[in-house]
Amino acid sequence: MTLEEIHGQQPMPTGHDWMQGAGTALHELLVSAQRRGCLTAGVYESAKLMNVDPDNVAFCVLAADQEDEGDIALQIHFTLIQAFCCENDIDIVRVNDVAKLGAIVGPSEDSGEPRDLHCILITNPNEEGWKDPALEKLNLFCEESRNVNDWVPTITLPE
Repeated sequence: MTLEEIHGQQPMPTGHDWMQGAGTALHELLVSAQRRGCLTAGVYESAKLMNVDPDNVAFCVLAADQEDEGDIALQIHFTLIQAFCCENDIDIVRVNDVAKLGAIVGPSEDSGEPRDLHCILITNPNEEGWKDPALEKLNLFCEESRNVNDWVPTITLPE
């Protein structure tokens, strides 16, 4: 008898298809959220939003490239954001390719400048009953990841 059978849980699907599905869902969610004006980018902007209105945050994405792994200040920010998200039941994932994220989200609409994409929050729009199937897929992915003690899963974005 497996641990999943004892606790009545289904084992997390494994393999490339499950991870690719999560990456595709994240891509769809980012595009949809940006179109609806429900995307906040930047570590400081995200921290301000979480401090003012944490109940409005639906999803969090932390992104870092290989060279960012040595940035102690960024890692401290990530730790604090992760703790806040866990405490407030906000699903959170990591992405290891800021360039791909930048290609999806693009530059700031206000200034046209590249923006800080190390932290991206998806907020609930003011529209009643907005249900994004990509968000639901990612929520399920995060729940399944937590079932195998992967509290902040890493997602690979599609090419």
